[in-house]
Amino acid sequence: MTALAAPNTLGELAERPFARVVARLDIKGDHLVKGVHLEGLRKVGKPAARALRYYEQGIDEVIYMDIVASLYGRNSLDEVVARTAAEIFVPLTVGGGIRTLDDVTRLLRSGADKVAINTAALRRPELLREAARAFGSQCIVLSVEAKRQPDGRWEAYTDNGRERSGLDAIDWIKRGVDLGAGEVLLTSVDREGTKRGLDLGLIAAVAPVLCVPLVVSGGAGQAGHVAEGFAAGADAVAVANLLHYDTMTVEELKGALGRSGREVRP
Repeated sequence: MTALAAPNTLGELAERPFARVVARLDIKGDHLVKGVHLEGLRKVGKPAARALRYYEQGIDEVIYMDIVASLYGRNSLDEVVARTAAEIFVPLTVGGGIRTLDDVTRLLRSGADKVAINTAALRRPELLREAARAFGSQCIVLSVEAKRQPDGRWEAYTDNGRERSGLDAIDWIKRGVDLGAGEVLLTSVDREGTKRGLDLGLIAAVAPVLCVPLVVSGGAGQAGHVAEGFAAGADAVAVANLLHYDTMTVEELKGALGRSGREVRP
């Protein structure tokens, strides 16, 4: 791992533009699952145990995504969120099936630091403004599942990449941030689970229009793909396959990023 000189103050540490490495854990029921294009799900472990492993390896943040919650109209991660929050001490984002301010309240009380909203926000955008006013923008993440269309644009999808919204993904991201989202989690449905690399065109199109952090997800199969995501404009890259299938540890990934010139949190 790249050695960094110790900062003189906590403020100096906070101001450094670290390349954030995030573990994304998709959850169905009690299981950590992984698929391709958000489909064909395969069980790969238990979420709390994996989150603890990645925390011990040095992960910067963890995302829990209940990938069937929108389909069933509820998020059922309260117990695993509470258990995880008691064991790891990095930011924890939770998404999937969040439809109301009560849902946000419940998950934050369970131990989540941020909540990610996709389907409900597309159906009622004002939810983002209400949530940001109630809890602060720093707690509200706009989750966007984008898929490239034949004309070259990207469309925002709902229900774990199953349903079309008819909205241009970039226009929707700009509106969501204007409504109060303090971070964007951008998932390429086309690349998700493929290990063929991130959608660099999508990242490069979104990053310049944002004034909030951009977390990108979908397609990282090697350390070089993660480095490319940062070069394209991402503030953080969420990885799944790389960690879930033991391709490399968090420490190994950060070491590779450091050697490529990225400054990582030690």
